[in-house]
Amino acid sequence: MALVDRNIYSVSELTEKIKSLLEKNYPFIWINGEISNFRVPASGHYYFTLKDDAAQIGAVMFRGQNKRLQFMPEDGMSVTGYGRITVYSPRGAYQMILEYLEPSGIGALQAAFEQLKAKLSEEGLFDETHKKPLPVLPRRVCLITSASGAVAHDIIRVIHRRFPNMPIEIIPVNVQGEWAVDDILAAIELLNSRRDADMAILARGGGSLEDLWPFNSEKMARAIFASEIPIVSAVGHETDYTIADFVADLRAPTPSVAAELAVPVKTELLERTSRLKRQLISDFSGFLNYERRYIRQLNDRLVHPKKKLDDLRLRLDDYCERLHGAFQRAVNRQKERLNWRTDRLCSNSPRILIKSRRDRLSQLNHQLMAAAASHVYTRTLRLKALNGKLHALSPAAVLDRGYSISRRFSDQAILRDASRIPIGEWLEVVLSKGKLTCRVEGKEENAQEDV
Repeated sequence: MALVDRNIYSVSELTEKIKSLLEKNYPFIWINGEISNFRVPASGHYYFTLKDDAAQIGAVMFRGQNKRLQFMPEDGMSVTGYGRITVYSPRGAYQMILEYLEPSGIGALQAAFEQLKAKLSEEGLFDETHKKPLPVLPRRVCLITSASGAVAHDIIRVIHRRFPNMPIEIIPVNVQGEWAVDDILAAIELLNSRRDADMAILARGGGSLEDLWPFNSEKMARAIFASEIPIVSAVGHETDYTIADFVADLRAPTPSVAAELAVPVKTELLERTSRLKRQLISDFSGFLNYERRYIRQLNDRLVHPKKKLDDLRLRLDDYCERLHGAFQRAVNRQKERLNWRTDRLCSNSPRILIKSRRDRLSQLNHQLMAAAASHVYTRTLRLKALNGKLHALSPAAVLDRGYSISRRFSDQAILRDASRIPIGEWLEVVLSKGKLTCRVEGKEENAQEDV
């Protein structure tokens, strides 16, 4: 093909054409895959890869869209998304820009519920050690519910049936819709700030997962956990479970059961009080009778004070005599012990000990001087012997026997091999007395047999 017939694209032009084709043919599509490499940078956008057994595609969900998600995507989660295909020109990579995302197999609300439940459980918000006990007889019961719903009327009816004059306060809130969470949070804050109720019942009737969703809010769960006043959760029917049920101090299957758990039956309480009162009077009467009998026994055993004083005077005189005798014997024993120690001290007078030590010191001094003189004499003889050996091995003694040391005049190196000395080299010959400066006129390399 001739060069003029070639249609040559630049990289940017080709990328733009591919981008136009993809966006034109796939404006908005549904896609299903497994999430991997999920990450959230500082921008708040979600970046991840959707993959199946044979292929993968990059995906992004911008912050404006992911704020509406009811769950948090994570690696390994199978999801279904709705969005458009585009090409990221700087890298030449095609990717999905998602507008909607939901877990595959289960709804987004259910996935969010399970994620929040696992998170709060790991933090310990569901532990039994944090549950506050309900008061046996509350002074006031607070209802956090809708004032116009049947739930409030059922709870009030049950409480008044069990305890007719129990004070009940209602903090009206929305229990469904977008304002429900804020209303309930404000009610819990008001409950703890006023502190005029001993417990509270958070209640609403049954409904779908969407209807009960405000009670799965993380903010509400943490507010219930932080409440210093015990809260009973009575949300929905017996089979309905919310996050509020798990974090509350007590979960009631229904609002009516919550009312029964909140207050005792007044007639039963009065009957029990009467029974305890009678038991207390009986026990106290028996105690008084026992104490009266004990006092009479003590009164019979009580001796007249004058007779008791006479006995004590006699005992005191006896103790005085025994004490005087014991004291006299102790003084005599100490005198004998003092005399014995005085005699022993005189026999061990310091003067006698000092004279003995002086004699011993003089004897040791003579022995030390004799040993030192002997040691010095021995070391002197050894020093002379070593000095003679040292002199015999000294280079000066060798020179005295007629030998000499030949050194190169230039660097004072001692000469041992005639073959390394060139003719005309100046040498220095050291004798026993003095030294000579010589010039090499001739040499013979093997002349040891003439020595």
